[in-house]
Amino acid sequence: MRKILSFAVPCYNSQDYMRHCIDTLLSGGDEVEIIIVDDGSKDDTGRIADEYQAKYPGICKAVHQENKGHGGAVNTGLEHAQGIYFKVVDSDDWVDTASYAQVLQRLKEFLAARTRVDLFITNYVYEHVEDGKSHSIGYKHVLPQDRVIGWDSIGHFRMDQNLLMHSVIYRTKVLRESGLKLPEHTFYVDNLFVYVPLPFVKTLYYMDTDFYRYFIGREDQSVNERVMIQRIDQQIYVNKLMIDAYSIPQDIPNRKLARYMRSYLAMICCITSVLLIVSGKPENLQKKKELWAYFRRKYPHSYWRIRLGARGMFSNTPDKISFRLVSKIYQMARKIYKFN
Repeated sequence: MRKILSFAVPCYNSQDYMRHCIDTLLSGGDEVEIIIVDDGSKDDTGRIADEYQAKYPGICKAVHQENKGHGGAVNTGLEHAQGIYFKVVDSDDWVDTASYAQVLQRLKEFLAARTRVDLFITNYVYEHVEDGKSHSIGYKHVLPQDRVIGWDSIGHFRMDQNLLMHSVIYRTKVLRESGLKLPEHTFYVDNLFVYVPLPFVKTLYYMDTDFYRYFIGREDQSVNERVMIQRIDQQIYVNKLMIDAYSIPQDIPNRKLARYMRSYLAMICCITSVLLIVSGKPENLQKKKELWAYFRRKYPHSYWRIRLGARGMFSNTPDKISFRLVSKIYQMARKIYKFN
């Protein structure tokens, strides 16, 4: 029997938290597979992966490789995936088991009815370690609920409401048809994961359930502000790969999808710009200028719309920016949305 859903769990030195993640995924039973990718770990991650494979041989598969980074681990998971659908769950995150049962049941119904759904979307929940609070990100005001739709039926996504790796389950065939290959030894490739395959998605389905639990607040986490600034060159690299991926709207025939992709691309570049500004380093301000010059060469009309709009302070040249204002806006947004 073919698996309904494949999970890829990229693991690097994850011994302290990977069990919780995998244990929540195991509640899917024999209808799922859990591909645990030991990405060159130096602790007991590999041994724990082998332990799960030995205990659950029909469900868990341990894959050991030399370190390739998060993108390389996702690539490996996709290469080994045999399920009709595919989802990435980071080893420090987990899924809500009640929502999981609902999602799995709906996927089974689609398969029984031969209903094609290329992208299955759920809510995700920020779980904050510093104060023990959580908040959910949903899509009920932008996506019709509980029906199969095309891109013509989507609404306008707020800045805090974009599709992230946490919220998406792709049909595996769609990912392979898109030619998705994430860069190795690079962080922040999840932006490519939720961007590059979108033009190959023809049908979507949204379930208003808090499925994915996103743990946030660890000091060494990739979305920690200090860590993001240290790795800013990788963020810029990913931004440029996104810019190069498509010419919008020429390559994207659906008008609403083109609008969403262009908006998402601009937002990602603005986030990178904020971090470059907040760093306070003169060389990073120059990098910001170069990033927007790169964006402008590909999307001159979009560049001017951004520059003349509310996000213009991020695309302007450094001498025309009120750095204090940008930092204050960033800190306010961080306090409200708690995204890192």
